[in-house]
Amino acid sequence: MLMKVLHKLLLIFLVIFLFFSCGEREVPKRVSLTKRASVNENLPKGVEYNSLKDNSLKFGFDLRLEPKEDVRIYLPFLQYLEEATGYKFAIRFTEKYEDTVENLGKGLIHFAALGPVNYVLAKKKYEVGCLVMGLNVYGKPEYRAAIITRIDSPIKDIKDLKGKTFAFGDKYSTQGHLIPRKMLEEAGISLKDLSMYVFTGSHANTARAVINGRYEAGGIQDQLALRLQAEGKIRILALSQPYPSSMICYSKKIEPSIVSSVRKALLTFNPKDPKFREWNKTEMPMGFTECREDLLKEIETLVERYGLFK
Repeated sequence: MLMKVLHKLLLIFLVIFLFFSCGEREVPKRVSLTKRASVNENLPKGVEYNSLKDNSLKFGFDLRLEPKEDVRIYLPFLQYLEEATGYKFAIRFTEKYEDTVENLGKGLIHFAALGPVNYVLAKKKYEVGCLVMGLNVYGKPEYRAAIITRIDSPIKDIKDLKGKTFAFGDKYSTQGHLIPRKMLEEAGISLKDLSMYVFTGSHANTARAVINGRYEAGGIQDQLALRLQAEGKIRILALSQPYPSSMICYSKKIEPSIVSSVRKALLTFNPKDPKFREWNKTEMPMGFTECREDLLKEIETLVERYGLFK
């Protein structure tokens, strides 16, 4: 009888010991690259998920880097627009590329920085207009996409990606999906030739997925790829031919006088001003020029080919 009591007491003591010892340990967490944290956790103080003031012009953008970093880049830019136009601006943040299009078309946001794919979609569905196009480091309204791999990867050429895993950015991203997909096709690799592929949601997520070894290669914007390669974090397998750059677009629900004022401010924007020290991380590092609709023909063809109009 005594032995049974002692046995029960020993079991109770063991359970208590395990409970408290486990409680003191840090439980490892698996982080998904495609399931992001709450947006509000990533934004700087003072910037809300859906900004904000009824008398302000709402500005949106496709997610490119991290939410906090994107907002940090755009806040000084919007302050400039306020000073140049006399209108109040506020950021309206969205996680998904397609939400930016919908919000712009419905007038929930008034202006937005869009990639060519999203502009083509927004123009067709909502008759959204283009204010200006971004200029690259050479002063041209174009940019490239990069296909990257780990710095220590045995992959030497884009043709070696057949049978490998691949990370795209957002499905509606020009540099993160459309162009890299075309690059793969030109190398004789279709989606079915990849062992696996994923849409991570942003260029930063794709870069992280490749650097961490979750995927063997990925497609991202050229500016980020060049910066990460210079830092010794990735290796660029291929750069695409030039394609039309991102643009600042406007909702058809805005008064023409406001559109004209903002366009003028954008065309006189000086990205070399020290207050815009992080603007070179964007795909528009040298500012803006007049919109060129004629440059978008191939983008429209690829959007149709890949079924993005759906």
